[in-house]
Amino acid sequence: MRLYVFRSDSSGALRAFAGDMAGSRLPAQFRPWRVVGAVAPDAAPPYGLSRACIVTAIDAHGFQLWRLKAKANAD
Repeated sequence: MRLYVFRSDSSGALRAFAGDMAGSRLPAQFRPWRVVGAVAPDAAPPYGLSRACIVTAIDAHGFQLWRLKAKANAD
């Protein structure tokens, strides 16, 4: 399964995986969603996330949400 990666414009650090390029089942409360990439069926998802967990969530709910961590300042 190709995984599509989305970014929420309303919640900057929020990302999602979906199984369709339109993101038709992404949560409405975080719209608008913008597709920012894709993960090929034979490639590993970014940030060490588990493909099996992502696919299970997409099969059950139509999407998998995740949040980027804030970068630490080098003060």
